[in-house]
Amino acid sequence: MLVAILLVALGTILAAAVAYENAMTARRGTATYAFDQSLLIAQGAEALAAYGLRQIRQSDPQHIYPGQGWDKPLGPVEVVPGVMLEASLEDLQGRMNLNMLVNKDGTPNTAYVTAFAQLLEMLGLEPKWAGFVVDWIDADLVPQNPDGAEDSVYMGQVPPYRTANRYITSTSELLALPGFGIDRYQKLAPYVAALPWGTKINVCTAPGPVLDAFIGAGHSEFGANPQQLTQNRGNTTGCFPTLANYVALLGGPQVGANVNPIVAPGVVGQNVGQNARQNLANTFGQTSQYFRLTSFITIGSAEFNLYSLLYQDTNGMVRPIQRSFTPD
Repeated sequence: MLVAILLVALGTILAAAVAYENAMTARRGTATYAFDQSLLIAQGAEALAAYGLRQIRQSDPQHIYPGQGWDKPLGPVEVVPGVMLEASLEDLQGRMNLNMLVNKDGTPNTAYVTAFAQLLEMLGLEPKWAGFVVDWIDADLVPQNPDGAEDSVYMGQVPPYRTANRYITSTSELLALPGFGIDRYQKLAPYVAALPWGTKINVCTAPGPVLDAFIGAGHSEFGANPQQLTQNRGNTTGCFPTLANYVALLGGPQVGANVNPIVAPGVVGQNVGQNARQNLANTFGQTSQYFRLTSFITIGSAEFNLYSLLYQDTNGMVRPIQRSFTPD
């Protein structure tokens, strides 16, 4: 009797183990199929976004601004039975490009660094982080200023690591700055991007704090009331502010351009020389080439996100140049 009971118990255990493994195998197969299906649907969303951007470029090759249709989210829409898609497109050139903080020759971009320090202050963050970012990007191993940090600081971290000494590929690299932290990053992330050097800021889509940061300390013409800026852009057929009107706010040649951007942040509009003012003007435009598509797919209880960096060339053709499962 005891042997029979043991055999039944052993058989039950084996049957349960086999059933569990079969269920897990089926579950893994279903998840893999859902993942592949979601990726294909997200690629379809990329094709749809590319088509829309091409149409906009054909109708108005000189401007990208809210109200052209590209900024309206899609969905949720049922692509096939049981599969839902939501997608939204963002103009990344409305953000401040972190890679513009350092010139091609490795020197700090004075006016741009000053504006970045001003943006940090406007968001309630310490302007010293501008120096940290400059040293993270530039190729030398000597801190640019007292607020900078090179390998001598990073090698003291746990675990130790070295500075990148190259242009940033993801804004999440800010989390590598010692003491920066996730809270500061979440405040700053909506206003910065990591794009190729020389990419211009689109004044038609830039948020208020980014526009105000380049005007100078004490200015809040665009950032004080974000709802008003959104309303003005919604009521305007075209770009708001226009490039000419915005550049006129950058100030005239009063003092000169050799201002320490870290020690004296926020003086772009007031203390900027003619050459520096012209260089600033050249960093802005009214069109864009880099967009981020966010695709959210739901298949049953499974959810899938894909973030695609889309690039539109001068001929209007659009292609994805980077895909990620996280926003940054």
